[in-house]
Amino acid sequence: MFPENYDPPEFLPGTVWLAGAGPGDPGLLTLHAVHALRCADVIVHDALVSAEVLAMAPEGCELIHAGKRGGKPSPKQADISLRLIRLARQDKRVLRLKGGDPFVFGRGGEEALSLVRAGIGFRIVPGISAGIGGLAYAGIPVTHRDTNHAVTFVTGHDASGEVTGIDWDALAKGSPALVIYMALKHLPQIADALHAGGRSVDEPVAIVSWAATDRQRVLETTLGNCAQDAVAAGMEAPAIVAIGEIVRLRGGLDWLGASRGAILDADPLGSAWPGQTSQIG
Repeated sequence: MFPENYDPPEFLPGTVWLAGAGPGDPGLLTLHAVHALRCADVIVHDALVSAEVLAMAPEGCELIHAGKRGGKPSPKQADISLRLIRLARQDKRVLRLKGGDPFVFGRGGEEALSLVRAGIGFRIVPGISAGIGGLAYAGIPVTHRDTNHAVTFVTGHDASGEVTGIDWDALAKGSPALVIYMALKHLPQIADALHAGGRSVDEPVAIVSWAATDRQRVLETTLGNCAQDAVAAGMEAPAIVAIGEIVRLRGGLDWLGASRGAILDADPLGSAWPGQTSQIG
């Protein structure tokens, strides 16, 4: 049921909606995204869109998997964009559903520009990015006035799939808090580059795997140990890596842990950082 005062926009045949499904929990979908799910004739979805979210689709809706996962066979981006165009030209309501937000490291901009060039009408439905919502589910705020007045969101690899095209030295010196997407594969190189840029090996790091799902795991460690600790703990992609004093706030803000009986620290920034790893499944 939608709220009485919600007047959903019309999802017209022959158009494409590029929508974010959020970081995992179906409850984090926007009203517009739920509306699109219920109206779509066909849904082209990423690998990280959960079965619970896709179950909202109406009977007879065609589901097309178009997930791109590193190191695994994946559809080419050009083919995905062409498929969206073809489906729209068949006068279908096409929902392109992406994990997180379509415009945050989601290639939504590329797909939207392809629709523009093809003359296809489209709508963007923002979602909660994993770098914000996923960390919130781990009890880590991306900003806090006692730790940082800026935060940088960065991908763990450039367009070539490597880390060389990213100025890690500038990031190390210029941003008090870093939130890194898709970083597990290159975490040793990233940690080394940030340390070379001046970050302390003792700086707090958190790795959040499968954020905002029932598979969520959180590993707390340090910059000097994060790469080896991630391997030892068996941390898996998809994962978000947070670096900076914001990680220490988890000691007081781990609301999921508290719901399972964990004791929260009312003054996490006043406590000494142990420099040890822990994880909560």
